Amino acid sequence: QVRLVEFGGGLVQPGGSLRLTCEASGFTTDKYVMSWYRQAPGKERELVAFIIGVSGKTRYADFVKDRFHISRDNAYNTSLQINSLKPEDTAVYYCGERHSSYNYVPDHWGQGTQVTVSS
Repeated sequence: QVRLVEFGGGLVQPGGSLRLTCEASGFTTDKYVMSWYRQAPGKERELVAFIIGVSGKTRYADFVKDRFHISRDNAYNTSLQINSLKPEDTAVYYCGERHSSYNYVPDHWGQGTQVTVSS
């Protein structure tokens, strides 16, 4: 059974950093596209970044501007490093998976982890 669990969120001051991790169970991510999305209060869920397991290629949303870095840590874990955090990065961050070599729209989601950026 496919399961995704995110952890690593929390309260951080502007300019700080966080590392979010998505732990998969029930499958290995080598033949999957693993993605990170976020949803701020009152807004739609938006793509942050994704990584293609079979090639390692990554792609980021335009707003990322080199502050975010997605990585496949091992067969089960995918991380999102976020640097220079801003208050507008406050959101619930979700991990998603799609059994594909190109399609990043998730079939399954994790429960999300809250990131709050505030002084």
